[in-house]
Amino acid sequence: VYDNIYMIKLIQKLMYKHKKQYIIHIQHLLLVLLLLLLLLSNKPHEAFTFNTYVNKYNKYNTYNKYNTYYKHTPTHTPPSSLTTTATTTTTTTTTLHSAVLPNTPSTPNLPPAPSSKIGVLFLNLGGPSTSTDVEGFLYNLFADPDIIRLPPLLSSFQKPIAAFISMRRAPKSIKAYNSIGGGSPIVKYTEEQAELVKAQLKERHNVEVETYVGMRYWYPFTEEALEKINRDEVTNLVIVPLYPQFSVSTSGSSLRLLQSYLTSPTPLLPPTIKHTVIDSWYDRPGYVSSVSSLTLSSLDSLPPGPDRHVLFSAHGVPKSYIQAGDPYQSQVEDCVRLIAQTLPPDVTVHLSYQSRVGPIQWLTPYTDDVIPRLGSEGVKSLVVVPISFVSEHIETLEEIDIEYKSLALASGVTNWRRVPALNTSPAFIADVADMVRDALDEPAVSVTSACVRNNCVDEGETTVDDMMAINGMKDDRLGNAEKVNGRLAMLGVVGTVFWEVASGKGVFSYFFGTG
Repeated sequence: VYDNIYMIKLIQKLMYKHKKQYIIHIQHLLLVLLLLLLLLSNKPHEAFTFNTYVNKYNKYNTYNKYNTYYKHTPTHTPPSSLTTTATTTTTTTTTLHSAVLPNTPSTPNLPPAPSSKIGVLFLNLGGPSTSTDVEGFLYNLFADPDIIRLPPLLSSFQKPIAAFISMRRAPKSIKAYNSIGGGSPIVKYTEEQAELVKAQLKERHNVEVETYVGMRYWYPFTEEALEKINRDEVTNLVIVPLYPQFSVSTSGSSLRLLQSYLTSPTPLLPPTIKHTVIDSWYDRPGYVSSVSSLTLSSLDSLPPGPDRHVLFSAHGVPKSYIQAGDPYQSQVEDCVRLIAQTLPPDVTVHLSYQSRVGPIQWLTPYTDDVIPRLGSEGVKSLVVVPISFVSEHIETLEEIDIEYKSLALASGVTNWRRVPALNTSPAFIADVADMVRDALDEPAVSVTSACVRNNCVDEGETTVDDMMAINGMKDDRLGNAEKVNGRLAMLGVVGTVFWEVASGKGVFSYFFGTG
């Protein structure tokens, strides 16, 4: 159903280029007929798979809103590609399982499938490796329309605004990166995670894969990873955004970019490549256990006594994003609840959101408000957990370790601990390997479906509530309020940009995982 709706949305966008009323009436009739044909063409006994309508996407989705961003010769050199091992098995169409896994029972009287190669693509935001990369990285960040949502009348100014802000912000950002060693370690950790997951898949499940890393805003870019996947002749691809909780600003941005590459008139990957997306994984028992274990270790290092507090600090987003359908806040809250259940009963748990900026309302409470309040209430022992990050980067190493630690000590907290990011924690790596293995068995989720079911759609296109109404399943919660909130979100972000220009205060920490 998601895929039919999405294809109709794309056709509808092309149809409505002309606004004459008599044409629109004819188009409405054609649209209804197309919907009926699509619904009748579905076979209800078949489980949904990601490649069911891939040819339809390639036929109709020729819209690519992304242009090439600022790039120059990278200071980061990706590791050389490794040999991908092929496996010969019997193919099924419901999941990736029997097409790619060894030792799968074959179906009698069916010929063997051609050799299959499994790839795992890890998506992340990226970060500058050296100070000379900072301005280009910032430009790519600010030029992303999923990050700065300009109204249609101002969309043509996206790149000039990005160029101005990145040039102006670069000196201050360089100082922040110099305070943590001169560059971001996020690429190093992501590549290490990818290689370790590959080894764990072989060791734990006897599944041989090749892993790839695609960064959103700096090298190695997503398109570089896709070119490698194509050269390696991968036939089955598992896509893993390295964000436990889904947000339009993180997983959504990376997946929408990937979708544009897959559905452009000259796609970077052929449509014959099967793929599936793991769009969020905050509630996996293995992930929860990994964070819990590191948190308990930090708690054990505190002096004995009842005064022990744990503050989960997640990256914030504007409230208007949540009101427009972003599932991030509810997923963060569920994640914290699951981890809190594993902690000792005498520990007091708090949740806050960091890195807000500008005059618009963000998710509350703010971390830099909660820490002084806890200090004023007499809290002496505080453990801070960066809940929405799986790798160290600027917002853990600089914002939490330097800024928030200084604030806590000045507020009266005497025993400060910061739980490290998961990085290459063995338990975390093992769970990611298990998650990839599970994805090979489960019904596949296409890039398009992952975007649609997380309300990650283009401003100006058919909204989620309109798409649901087409199929007679409109939810009252997704009515006019969502449209108003979407406009307010855009105006708020534009206000933030001009507030940054006028006041000189930092908009740099506005974004998720900025290296």
